[in-house]
Parts: sequence; structure tokens; C-alpha cells
Amino acid sequence: MKKKLFLIHGWIGTQLGLLFFVVCFSGTISTVSHELDWLIQSNYRATPQSTYVSRNVISNNFAKTYPKAKITYWIRHDEPYLCDLLYKEEDEKLSFVFANPYTGEIQGETSLTAQLYLRDLHYYLFIPFQIGNYIVLFFGFLILVSVVSALYFYKSWWKKFFVLDVKKGGNKFSRSLHRLVGLWAIPFIFLIVIINSWYFAERANIAGIKPMVNPKHIKLDILNYQNEKKSLFPFNIDYNKAVKIAEKAIPHFKVKNISPAIDSTETIYVMGNSNVPLVRQRANRVYINPYNYKIEHIQSAAKSSTIMWINDIVDPLHFGYWGGITTKIIWFVFGLIISILILSGIYISLKRKSRSKQKSRIEKIVLNVINTLIICCLFYFMLKRLHTRYEATVLAYCVIFIFWVLLFALLYYLLVFCIRKPGVRKLNR
Repeated sequence: MKKKLFLIHGWIGTQLGLLFFVVCFSGTISTVSHELDWLIQSNYRATPQSTYVSRNVISNNFAKTYPKAKITYWIRHDEPYLCDLLYKEEDEKLSFVFANPYTGEIQGETSLTAQLYLRDLHYYLFIPFQIGNYIVLFFGFLILVSVVSALYFYKSWWKKFFVLDVKKGGNKFSRSLHRLVGLWAIPFIFLIVIINSWYFAERANIAGIKPMVNPKHIKLDILNYQNEKKSLFPFNIDYNKAVKIAEKAIPHFKVKNISPAIDSTETIYVMGNSNVPLVRQRANRVYINPYNYKIEHIQSAAKSSTIMWINDIVDPLHFGYWGGITTKIIWFVFGLIISILILSGIYISLKRKSRSKQKSRIEKIVLNVINTLIICCLFYFMLKRLHTRYEATVLAYCVIFIFWVLLFALLYYLLVFCIRKPGVRKLNR
């Protein structure tokens, strides 16, 4: 049994390790994606001040800058050093506008942000028809299999949290480091596995939970407003008034994100934070009638069901943003640990097989073909999505392409070239 589990553990690392790494590494970088945007896009930055400017000032400045466009979504980040992100739709094209929440200034526009790119990559690898979603979720279960199988054949693992062999050669050191890192990552891995199980249950609608945790948006009966000017859609919304009304509806409520009414049947849909810890912004929702500013529906995190509460804490726990920059950094570090764990496992497995005479030339060719196909598929779906969904600029294409080429080249050097190089083989022995 131990031998079989060892083979399963090694097979996962060797055959699926590359894709496994992409899933984990993209999720790791996603934890600090807003900070990455702040670093690479200067017009996304804002200098924190004591008070925010009126939202109406921002909407008016948007209208002056883009007279033929409309706002379809308005994000105000929890990070005070970032501008508001306004989803701009014009001529059926989507882009993102940076609006300074403290001055009201429109600071720039982009077709893509690092946060959007990394989240899409981590959620579904840009593969359509929910196939990508289930592939990512499948790897969440595989990591559980890897951990359980490792603990089963690793003797007395609970005594080895501080054991690292550094004087017994390169191979033994790499195996010892792999085991040590794996042991310290166990609590975080199990947290990710639990969250992954919830994502899978929601996606597959197990026990009918999907409609329970994703309530439909409130629609208006437009027959009651036949005398209103329907031609004004999207509404010339008084955002200040809508926000004040919403914040009075829920104790300690601070509005963050806004979904404006963009046709004659939709409400103004606002989300934000209250005094309930851990939950995401969507846990608190207020739907406001854009004709008369009356509240149509309220969803408060303090009064939500247990299943809704669970659904609203999984995202903050998965990406680590529930405690601000401190928890983001902690999640980032543990994500890197898991990514390194995957790479070291691939290295150990390939190194062992390189010394084994049982591995035929055909096996090596098959493995290379599989990894090449994986890379080609990832690039194809990624580039297609960037073109059709985000209409990314040439600069964005170049930056993304160069990043992945350099990363895969580094992986090839570490996991293929170094293993095959005769001098390195002798050193490791």
C-alpha cells in the first residue's frame, strides 16, 4: 500500500506538476494583485486622505471625459492607496477607468489590470464552458491526495517538523527540504482544500446550494413607472443620495461597490462592509429604486443564513484579503511555499527517473509532448481571452508573453537541463 501511494504521489507530481504549478502560482500572485497593479500602473495610484470626494463629482467628471460612455460597475477598493475602478462601456467595448476617490480626477484608462488577469487565470485558466473551472477544482482535490499519500508513507512525520538534512548530498537535501516545507504547509493546504470543496459544491450545485447562495438581482415592475422618462437610461443617478439611503439601511454599513441601473427594469445595487468580520462586500447588499430612491430589498450579513455566511467568507479566506495587507503577505508566503513544494516534488521525481533504467525513451517523449501540449493550450486560450474579452494592448500582450516565456524557460533549466547535465548529476550524487 505504501509503495502504491508513493507511486501515486510521484505520478501526480510528474505528469500533472506543470499545470498544478500554474494553478497554485497564479493564485499566489493573485493575493497581492492589487499591490502589483499599484506598482506597474502609476495612474492607478491614489494618495490616501482623510475624506472622500463626492461620488457625484466623480460621475460628472466621467461624463465629461467620456460623454458617449456609461458606467456599468463601480469598484471602491478596501486598499486606500488605489483609485476607484469604473467599468466603462462604449460602443459595446469594455475598458476600466481610474478615478481618484479623494479628488474626483479621472487619472487614466486601461483595457486590462493585473488583478483581473490573474483572477481569471486562477479561476478557470481562460478555458471556456466551465471546463477550466472544473480543472482548477480538480487540482484542489489532487493536492489533498498528494498530502495524505505523503503522510502515509513518510514515517513518524509528526516528529520531523525541524529536521533538515544538509550534509548528505544534493539529492537527500532536496528530498529533506521537500518534506520539511510540506509539513509546515499542511494547515494552509487543508484550508485551501476545504475552500475548494465548497467551490466545487457551489459550481456543481450539490444539494441545490447554488441558488441559495446566489440570489437573483431584484427587477422592477416597469408598469408602475410608465410616466417616467425611460430615455434617460442609464439613469443620471444621484450617487450621494443612493449611498446615504443605503448606509442607513444596515448598521455600520459603508458602501464600496455600486452597480448602476443600466436599463429600465434594474435597481441601483450597492455593496459594502459592515461590522461583521471576514465576509466579502457582497454579503451586504441594498437594492434601490432609481426612479424614487426607495429601498426594494436589503441583505445584511448580520442577518444572513449560515450557508450564505459560509459562502461570503470563502473568497476572503481563499485569497487572504480579509485582514488587509498583513494577511495578504501571509497568504502570499504560504502560496509561494506550496508552489516551491510542487516544483521540488517535480525535481525529485524527474531526478529519480533520470537515474532509473526503467524509463524508456518513449516515456520521455510522451512526457515532453504532454507538457508541450499543456503549455500550448494555456497560451492559446489565454491569448484568445485577452483578445475577445479585454482587447488587450500590444504592450500588454508583450509583457504577459515575455513573463511566461521567461518563467517556463527557467523551469526548463531547473527541471530538465540541470538534471540532464553530467556535471550536475555527479554533484548531486
